[in-house]
Amino acid sequence: MKTLILIRHAKSDWGDLSAPDYDRTLNHRGLHDAPVMGRRLAEQTLVPDLFTASSAVRARMSAELMAEAMGYPEAQLHWRDELYLAEPSTMLDIIRKTPETVNSLALLAHNPGMTGLVERLTSERFDHMPTAGVVTLKAEIAHWREAGRRWQLHCFDYPEHLQ
Repeated sequence: MKTLILIRHAKSDWGDLSAPDYDRTLNHRGLHDAPVMGRRLAEQTLVPDLFTASSAVRARMSAELMAEAMGYPEAQLHWRDELYLAEPSTMLDIIRKTPETVNSLALLAHNPGMTGLVERLTSERFDHMPTAGVVTLKAEIAHWREAGRRWQLHCFDYPEHLQ
């Protein structure tokens, strides 16, 4: 059994329109929501064995805040440049290359790729993954290279759901 925790970065700041997209930070809501969702994962005992995230600034900030809130060692976060605005196929390639010793993987990235990945893995219509949204999937697979098979939706959570 493998567990896949798919996370969209928290709400980003659009205040400086001249800033490159890659360098956008989190806004006030994002700074609040990321640790809330990290604590929520910890409460559900969904702290991953491996946490991999896009290297974009807003994704890094989200991952760091979530990791701290869930008790995941920040020094063990893995940054992947190729997750920045990645297509579902790129994300799936990364998942398939996950070490076999890992039973639960958290992947934090961007839309629309994240929403597309959920649809691809579950074959369910999934309209939109909100910022700081978390989708947890489970599959009866022994190896990550089998990740292209069907996954079962275990949980879908997002900050507004908690209010």
